[in-house]
Amino acid sequence: MTDARPDLSKPVAACETLLDVDDIEVRYGAIAALKGISFTVGRGEVVALLGANGAGKTTTQKTVSGMMRPARGSITLGGRRIDGIPAHDLIRLGVCHVPEGRHVFPRMTVAENLEMGAFRFKSVDRKDIDRVLEMFPRLRERYKQPAGTLSGGEQQMLAIGRALMGKPELLLLDEPSMGLAPLIVAQIFDIVREINELGVTVLLVEQNAAQALSLADRGYVLETGEIVLQGTGPELLADDRVRAAYLGEEIVAG
Repeated sequence: MTDARPDLSKPVAACETLLDVDDIEVRYGAIAALKGISFTVGRGEVVALLGANGAGKTTTQKTVSGMMRPARGSITLGGRRIDGIPAHDLIRLGVCHVPEGRHVFPRMTVAENLEMGAFRFKSVDRKDIDRVLEMFPRLRERYKQPAGTLSGGEQQMLAIGRALMGKPELLLLDEPSMGLAPLIVAQIFDIVREINELGVTVLLVEQNAAQALSLADRGYVLETGEIVLQGTGPELLADDRVRAAYLGEEIVAG
C-alpha cells in the first residue's frame, strides 16, 4: 500500500483553491457527525461555517486541522492530500487552528505563549512578536503577565496572536466571539479582517451569523452534519432561512 501523505519538506503549491474538502464523513462511534460534506476555500478568502450547536462545524475544523480523521473522503491543501496527517505536522504546512475556548497556557506569560506559537521554527523571530503586539496593543501591556490573569477578550487576542506566530497560510478560528462583550467582539472581527488583508486565508466557525457573514466572502450552513445552504456573504445575509434561523428575524410571507 502506498503512503498518500504529502512530503512535508515541500511547499504548498500556489493555486486558486487553497483548501478542498471532498465528501468527508466523520463518525463518533455509530453516529455520523459529518455525512459526506464537500466545500472549498479559495486562497485569500474568508469562508464562514454556520449552524446550530451540534451541526458539525467544530468537527469540520478539527478534521481539517488534523485533530480528527475522516472515515471517508479527502482533504487537500494547495493540491496536496492532508487528511490523516496529525495536527503538529499540518502546522508545518501552514495550517493553524484557534479552537473554541482559547486554550492559552494559563501559568505561562503572554510572552511565553507567543513563543510557543513559533515552535515549528528553530528560533523565535522578534519581528514576528512585534507584529503581533502591534496588532494587539493590549498584549504589549500584559506582556509579562501570566495568561491566566487576562480577561476573556485578552485571552482570545492571545490565542489568535499565538496562532499568527506560526505564520499560517490557512487560519481556522472556532467561535472567536463566544462569551465576549459586544465591543470586544467588534474588535476581534476587525482584527480577523486585518489578518485576512495581510494575505491569510480564514476558515471561520461562528454563531454570530451577522458578524461572520458581514466579514466572509462566502459561507456554508450546516445542519446535522450536512451542508444545506451555501452562497456569498451578502447572499446568505439576505436569505430568509438564514435570517429566520440565525439572525432572529421573523419573516412574514408576502
